[in-house]
Amino acid sequence: MGWLDSHLHAFRIANPKTGKMDEIGIPDDDPFDDELVFLPGWELRIAEYFIEPGDNCEYEYDFGDSWEHEVVLEGILLKEPKAKYPKCIGGAQACPPEDCGGVHGYQEMLKIIRTPSHGEHKSMIEWLGGKYDPKAFNPNSVRFDNPKKRWKIAFLNEEE
Repeated sequence: MGWLDSHLHAFRIANPKTGKMDEIGIPDDDPFDDELVFLPGWELRIAEYFIEPGDNCEYEYDFGDSWEHEVVLEGILLKEPKAKYPKCIGGAQACPPEDCGGVHGYQEMLKIIRTPSHGEHKSMIEWLGGKYDPKAFNPNSVRFDNPKKRWKIAFLNEEE
């Protein structure tokens, strides 16, 4: 997605061994009694939950902004020689910027950047780093991070 994993997030998925729902993300050191316990995302391979085409899960990023996604295993392909995995084989549009305020905030941001006369246009363009093309997407530019390394970067401020 291009997000930094600096917000709470979770995969909610049926465990193929138990049939029960697992929540994989960032564990809470002091969960409420009625909460599901989060399994540490940097210790589990989400791929082990996707066994057959049609297997799916819910992914929520940034519990405040609630970016909700459905992840579906569409098929299992033969490995291509010399190909690096995992890889993105398709998609559409750019990832919304981190901390833009969820779906409503993102729609408002798009309205502002499309309207040069808007009072917030200049500051929004600066906040975006100079430009933002919501239609831009290139599957070859998608990179998959190692979750253990990403966790260290996001929460321990350790670069490797």
